[in-house]
Amino acid sequence: MRIAHRAAALLAAATAVTAAITAAITPVAEAAPRPAPPVWTACAGGAAPEQQCTTIAVPLDHRDPDGPQLTLAVSRIPSSRPELRRGSLLLIPGGPGGTGLNTPSAVAGKLPKEVRERYDLIGFDPRGVGRSTPVDCRLAHEDLSMARLRPWPAADGSTTTNTATARRVAETCLRNGGPVLRSLSTANEARDIDRIRQALGERRISAWGTSYGTYAGAVYATMFPEHTDRFVLDSNDDPDPAKVGRGWLAAFGTGAEDRFPDFAAWAAAPGNPDRLAGTAAEVRPLFLDLAARLDREPLPWPGANPAVLDGNALRETMLESLYDDEKFPALAQLMLAGLGSRPLPAVQSPPDAVLQNTVAVSVGVLCNDVAWPRPSAAAVAAERAAHPLTAGMPVNVMPCAYWPAPAEPPVRVTGGGPPNVLLIQNLRDPATPYQGALKLRHALGDRARMVTVDSGGHDAYLANGNACGDALVTTFLTTGHRPTTDTHCPPTP
Repeated sequence: MRIAHRAAALLAAATAVTAAITAAITPVAEAAPRPAPPVWTACAGGAAPEQQCTTIAVPLDHRDPDGPQLTLAVSRIPSSRPELRRGSLLLIPGGPGGTGLNTPSAVAGKLPKEVRERYDLIGFDPRGVGRSTPVDCRLAHEDLSMARLRPWPAADGSTTTNTATARRVAETCLRNGGPVLRSLSTANEARDIDRIRQALGERRISAWGTSYGTYAGAVYATMFPEHTDRFVLDSNDDPDPAKVGRGWLAAFGTGAEDRFPDFAAWAAAPGNPDRLAGTAAEVRPLFLDLAARLDREPLPWPGANPAVLDGNALRETMLESLYDDEKFPALAQLMLAGLGSRPLPAVQSPPDAVLQNTVAVSVGVLCNDVAWPRPSAAAVAAERAAHPLTAGMPVNVMPCAYWPAPAEPPVRVTGGGPPNVLLIQNLRDPATPYQGALKLRHALGDRARMVTVDSGGHDAYLANGNACGDALVTTFLTTGHRPTTDTHCPPTP
């Protein structure tokens, strides 16, 4: 949420505590005996034939390395030319709550040959996720709706229902999630990553982190700088230690405004079978008017959760569709259905069991990382006026407002360490906006360079960026060469 900065003295004190805890705990992980080499076996369904899987044990509490242990599921696709192999490239998933076990299979075919030759691709499910030791809040089906989990205010701007939902989700997760859920944090993910590095037998490890994975990667690079090789951070989160996840949620207001013009231009293009208007300028008021009408007069939508197309369901679809140009038709088709010229599309949603796990990890990490004060109705009203597309959601109440105080303060990302970090960032990213990426770039100082791509969408390298940005990242991964200064990639002609 967009909250004022804490007083300078409090922030300085938190920084000092962070430094002390990092200094005290990091050597504990380093002092632990090196784990036995992993035993690699065939992976379960959903993986490429060449992907191998294993598990490693990590402490539930890294301050007690000999105490209760958790399991991390880890995967690899070995280098395609072992004689050219440089090391391991860890693929840090987004989220928090995203699975990464089969990411090597997902990206192996897209990565340039020279990258595949130089690295083993390493995937993992973070603690709490998927095939690692999982967590589950056992939420009611109704509370798994993204239109409810993201705190969209009521049609009149009221936050009463959001407050009740946030309190209920927090209480349910705290009751059912157990000690694993309370152990979830970005700092612990960084400590787990270092255990993966040790298990792989690597003195240093390279990484490609996307979305939330950029923050997890930056925290790892801050806590364990001597063990970093080449780090690519792609679609970057603002690391502000006073806000962390609160800042990421608040960023959706800016991100949607930055990105929506790309959708509007597409939706007004001649020849588009899902064309919405004659000009791009007409698309935004059309969307806002339709959302307001659906607030007043929702349409039945069998299979959805809840089973109506209201204004917030449309807004949620809008936000998800801005991540990737390929998702634009889904938003346009839903708008056409809301306008009465198309039937409502069939609903496609992950199984509840998958959502339970994803939501539990997301709530756990966001709430355990930093304290979340309860927002004011005035702040929500101001956000609704400033960013009508997201209607106040980015600063509304979350379960973290009803969560216990974090066990440790967030890690303050710094530039201490070797100059081996390359950021890549789209200018019009709806989820991790450019302005937040600049703050991560500033925090990393001379340790980093940033490639800014004049493109829209979330995830840049080999995804929604362009050939210029892709080439610079590939060169860095294969040769270690970075641009001497921050670099701008113009739009693809």
